Amino acid sequence: MKIATWNVNGLRARMDYVLHWLQARQPDVVGFQELKMADEVFPTETFEALGYNVHVHGQKAWNGVAILSKQPASVTQTGLPGEQELGSRLITAQIGELSFTTVYCPNGKNLEHADYARKLQWFDALSAYMQPVVAASKHTVICGDFNICPTGLDSWDDGVQLGGMFHTDAERERMTNLYSLGLRDLYRAQHPDAQMFSWWDYRAGSFQRNHGLRIDFMLACANTQASSTEIDRDYRKKIDGLTASDHAPVITVLA
Repeated sequence: MKIATWNVNGLRARMDYVLHWLQARQPDVVGFQELKMADEVFPTETFEALGYNVHVHGQKAWNGVAILSKQPASVTQTGLPGEQELGSRLITAQIGELSFTTVYCPNGKNLEHADYARKLQWFDALSAYMQPVVAASKHTVICGDFNICPTGLDSWDDGVQLGGMFHTDAERERMTNLYSLGLRDLYRAQHPDAQMFSWWDYRAGSFQRNHGLRIDFMLACANTQASSTEIDRDYRKKIDGLTASDHAPVITVLA
């Protein structure tokens, strides 16, 4: 089974690009983030025509997550319990024996902003939500845009940015809390020394200079094994005149 996660940074603006990617990569399950559209305008029929079952937890102009699955899927949760005021940021579906969750975690804005403390609180709620999910599921995957660089290897210049947004001890502690539930970072497990990024700012030639961050993750429980996990960097480039998201997809092939 090929599963993927992708922050599309506005599906309306990226639809043709996303369809190009789906045709090229043929994933079986996809978690999308940052849809920036409400459920009623989500292009469900277009994805269904490609053979996907579609489940959406959208929001007008902001946030929004969705799951596409070639197998039947049943939604078990929309929205992070207790944290719905921060928007549509979580959806979980059961796909056969796989519990699949995709998340768009809060950015936090900056260390002085009230949203930074709310981001930490949101992650505490995420760990509390995932604990029974991991315990009850034979196979568990949680993926998405986590807006945290867990280690210095996940940032193009951790020496300068250490202690800043995405690089704070408190944020990294929240990732460690997720790992402690029995989840592991599939990309890092397979590429322990690689410095590869999943997000690059549109400005200042960041992509061309490889000034990026690895903030998009595929986490899985111990008995959910992967034969490969890669960051699809080719789909951060302009293709056929179509502009990419500022995030690249992450693709895992489950063993």
